[in-house]
Amino acid sequence: MPSLNDVFIVSQARTPIASFRGTLSALSAPQLGSIAIKAALKRANITGEDVDEVFFGNALQAGIGQAPARQAAMGAGILHHTDCTTIQKICSSGLKAITISAQSIQTGTNDVVVSGGMESVSNVPYYLYRGDTPFGGITLVDGIVKDGVTDVYLQMSGVLRTEHLVKSYDLSREALDEHAINSYKRSLNSVKSGLLDREIVPVIVSGTKGNADVTVSEDEELKRVDFAKIKTLEPVAENGTITAANTGALSDGAAATILMSEKALKRFQVAPIARIVEVADVGVPPIEFGKAPALAIQQLLEKSGINKSQISHWEINEPFSAVALANIKHLDLDPEKVNPNGGAVSLGHPLAMSGARILNHLAINLKTDEYGVAAICNGGGGSSAMLIQGM
Repeated sequence: MPSLNDVFIVSQARTPIASFRGTLSALSAPQLGSIAIKAALKRANITGEDVDEVFFGNALQAGIGQAPARQAAMGAGILHHTDCTTIQKICSSGLKAITISAQSIQTGTNDVVVSGGMESVSNVPYYLYRGDTPFGGITLVDGIVKDGVTDVYLQMSGVLRTEHLVKSYDLSREALDEHAINSYKRSLNSVKSGLLDREIVPVIVSGTKGNADVTVSEDEELKRVDFAKIKTLEPVAENGTITAANTGALSDGAAATILMSEKALKRFQVAPIARIVEVADVGVPPIEFGKAPALAIQQLLEKSGINKSQISHWEINEPFSAVALANIKHLDLDPEKVNPNGGAVSLGHPLAMSGARILNHLAINLKTDEYGVAAICNGGGGSSAMLIQGM
């Protein structure tokens, strides 16, 4: 059997993460994706003509128009003859898109691939289903609730499924709130130190009704924190532990990743950021979606032969504090090495963007030869995970 080609991450970029109906709500998911892709291409010092294929994640696609990934790609200057595929794996969409991109390079199908994820929950429509209009009125269905956060098998929200996780891992409300506080403090320190400047590309939002254009250059949700209120908020569910403060807010944003083969590195004279070592995907019962990253990580380490003690940095997406804490507990990880620069609880969770964001953040923060893991859970019961090595 022929050996697989090495795959390298050569550049990355992301938009700021904006709050629901916030600073980026005037832009669709593909428009946000275009901005991230264009910046990542520029950072790699290549053009749209050099791209072989595009795989891009988008979870909530209703009303966007045909082929969202193609819209994003062409908006970034990628040529019309380049094939583009939209990936939908709910929260894992972005990281799964990068996985598929990497596999296309491993097998020799491609040499330069654009991947990542994009989301605009602000623009998800309400649904009015076809059929006879009943006497007395009609009912609109919130697309975010229907397709974004409600499990189709159990008809349970993400909050209720995470409360199941809390009980399974014996997590306390106090622990969840402390994790949220630490997430905000770590993210605020990252902003203060300029750590996130290497990721974020400013977005210019056109002014309306004669108003001046607005440049958005910072993550929006982070600035809304009120530490004094975190421990006093009422839980979402009766007798529960999940609150708005220990949950990653659904948000808007996009992140792009440029992958290359070794042959492409030489052709374009690009210095890689990281090498993709191994990937893993798992499925779990829908009620147990929150612990799926631990199982994907176990499979990832087993396939690669790397021991968890060799991992310098873990990025485990945290749609809820409970998800991060459960996976830390399941794998017996050092909490100081997990999301050390903050996570989705404090930054926000733009569904399909999040997996790409954590991988990109991991890639640019690993030192030479260090190993890092990015993993994310997804609705329906599953996870995508990736092991990379800094260069």
